Amino acid sequence: MSRNLALLTALLLASPAAAHHSWTAEYDMNKPVTVKGTVTKVEWTNPHTHFYVEAKDEKGVTTTWNFEMASTLSLERAGWSRKTVQPGDVVTITGFAGRNAVERAVASTMTSADGRELFVGKPGQ
Repeated sequence: MSRNLALLTALLLASPAAAHHSWTAEYDMNKPVTVKGTVTKVEWTNPHTHFYVEAKDEKGVTTTWNFEMASTLSLERAGWSRKTVQPGDVVTITGFAGRNAVERAVASTMTSADGRELFVGKPGQ
């Protein structure tokens, strides 16, 4: 009986750790992207912060990109606040596109309209 209880406890405790995925499971490092556009929405949430950026391609077609970034704690430790990047700000973001949705990406760099490079965190933070 105690062996079964120990096994059940171990399985239950292992579940949350397994739920956090590797960034390479969702994003493809062979699909680099660079997007310049206007921030339309910020989701300052855990486990990862998301920035939605509306950008026009060379044909004038508008696409809304969902960029995943580091955790809010990692960004705060790097000096970010909820006011660092807000809707209406123009940014340039580089990263890697999603495996299943091209307009979803993990960010690797972010630059503000005035040229400031902003910390985004390493994938997986």
